[in-house]
Amino acid sequence: MSKKDPETDAIRTQTPHTDQREHSTPLFLTSSFVFDSADHARALFANEVEGNVYSRYSNPNVDEFVQKMCQLEEAPAGVATASGMSAIFSSLAGLLEQGDHVLACRSLFGSSHQILNGILPKWGIGYSYGNIDTPEEWESLIKDNTRVLFLETPSNPGLDLIDLEWAGQLAEAHGLIMIVDNCFATPYLQKPMAYGADISLHSATKFIDGQGRGIGGVIVGKERYIDEISFFTRHSGPALSPFNAWLFSKSLETLPVRMDRHCENALTLAAFLEEQPKVEWVKYPFLPSHPQHALAQKQMKKGGGVVSFNISGGYEAAKQFLDRLNTLSLSANLGDTRTIATHPASTTHSKLTDEERAAVNITPGMVRIAVGLEAIEDIQEDIEQALG
Repeated sequence: MSKKDPETDAIRTQTPHTDQREHSTPLFLTSSFVFDSADHARALFANEVEGNVYSRYSNPNVDEFVQKMCQLEEAPAGVATASGMSAIFSSLAGLLEQGDHVLACRSLFGSSHQILNGILPKWGIGYSYGNIDTPEEWESLIKDNTRVLFLETPSNPGLDLIDLEWAGQLAEAHGLIMIVDNCFATPYLQKPMAYGADISLHSATKFIDGQGRGIGGVIVGKERYIDEISFFTRHSGPALSPFNAWLFSKSLETLPVRMDRHCENALTLAAFLEEQPKVEWVKYPFLPSHPQHALAQKQMKKGGGVVSFNISGGYEAAKQFLDRLNTLSLSANLGDTRTIATHPASTTHSKLTDEERAAVNITPGMVRIAVGLEAIEDIQEDIEQALG
């Protein structure tokens, strides 16, 4: 790995030039690759030599994207997948066996809950949830068959944080594989492996792409675990398309610049929302009022591009607010150049019970704003008029 800054590597790394001498990496839209000889084909399948066989296994565009993510996360190995959820599922399914147990933070994305609650138990894999605000209880939740510590920080949509240094020490003490969903922070703002994580994963659909164009996921981490996960993805098939990998790889070249603007806008908006009379509370990691503000400053470079707040009046008030927006988009996505408003309780986390949502502070009046790159004055003006 180069001694250059990881951000420089992420810009300069690309596939070897073809005889066309292109400056930007071309698209390799091919399902398969040809072999020099029968023995070359045999050697490729026997893993005696490196090379491309089939785009479900590897592809130059996908490989370039993975290399850049490894550089940004400062991880030795990685694998890309067709979506963020396939990255989460592949990490768990590729490492766990029947009879294993997962300890996870309770504050997770809705589909992550569904994997733990509804899919893995079919295969005899159990789970327990630890509350972010009671870390002292987590040790008691670890069982003899616990193999994975699965975390998401900052959490979606509550923006709660987990102390990664503490979690790394916990995982090391009990021999657990520590997996961190680093989607909200991106590798520009947070590097979980520096605190003891074994795997860091992302929905590349979000800030990594940054423009709402493609769906994909990526997993990076320690080589022995990536090898197991790669075996699973190679044979179960959640392959990232070369075109989307090409998009994501180009997007990584502007990730630091974009995230700086996302964070600047988000912090300004969070402070603005605290002054609005119809807003009961605001959550943003770098806002001084955030209960884990000091932790955010310790393990994150900046606060990220997402702000959550609660409108007085519950669901009806939140619904009216969303319907009054003119400039902001009403969508379930995030990480776009365009600011997006979402009502988690009725969309992304609607499959949770009322009790499960309450346990992670997803209230009926909560709105999640994925702050885009527009002029902050225009974002604030639209929100202010929608609040009435």
